[in-house]
Amino acid sequence: MQLIDTHTHLYLPEFDPDRDEVVKRAVSNDVVRLLMPNIDAHSVDAMLAAENRYTGICHSMIGLHPTSVKEDYIQQLVELEKTIHQHKFIAIGEIGIDLYWEKRFISEQINAFRKQIAMAISLNLPVVIHSREAFKEIFTVLAEFKGARLKGVFHAFSGDNVIAEKAISMGFMLGIGGIVTFKNSGLDKVVKSAGIENLVLETDSPYLAPTPHRGKRNESSYICIINRKLADIFNLETDAVAATTFRNTIQLFNLE
Repeated sequence: MQLIDTHTHLYLPEFDPDRDEVVKRAVSNDVVRLLMPNIDAHSVDAMLAAENRYTGICHSMIGLHPTSVKEDYIQQLVELEKTIHQHKFIAIGEIGIDLYWEKRFISEQINAFRKQIAMAISLNLPVVIHSREAFKEIFTVLAEFKGARLKGVFHAFSGDNVIAEKAISMGFMLGIGGIVTFKNSGLDKVVKSAGIENLVLETDSPYLAPTPHRGKRNESSYICIINRKLADIFNLETDAVAATTFRNTIQLFNLE
């Protein structure tokens, strides 16, 4: 069985004390790839250092996280765009709009999202979308790029069936993580309706740890918990879920 964590912030300080052990635990639990979304211009070096340390396991993305969009966002985008041509990245992410943590820079977030989508299209890269309490705004921007063959994933998906169907109809996968294990989240019903062919697995570590680790530091080895939960939802063997989500991920991110 081969699993892929499509969203881990392995390079953050939360993993400084035991990063090697975290990666070893992931590998011992059949997690063969760790995909790392970027946060801002200041996190790139740490992310690339993790990729270099765990060659063949870790793969980096480039992007400006919506909660990092402030007055200097244009300069940050300029710096990130320079970096794009100095390294091979697998996606533009983590990008999007967040109206939960930050509402002061809504127009800036929308503009940054728009610019980074255009960047992804020009580079023929998928996007990883952060969409907390902002599905309406996200879809409005995405509609501007209709017909541009944009693809990607709605990270940490927590929407309802209508939102899931709309995202899928626009060519996106749904990133499913710890939330699906939370009691009364209701995401299990949405996931089943969406279909396993439209899902990828993620942790968002060190955040959003699945039950029974909820409230503690998350890590990529817990992907096996998400995989088991999906197997229960779809009444499939864990190997079958792993194989489908693995294939979905390889195709989406153009991984060898």
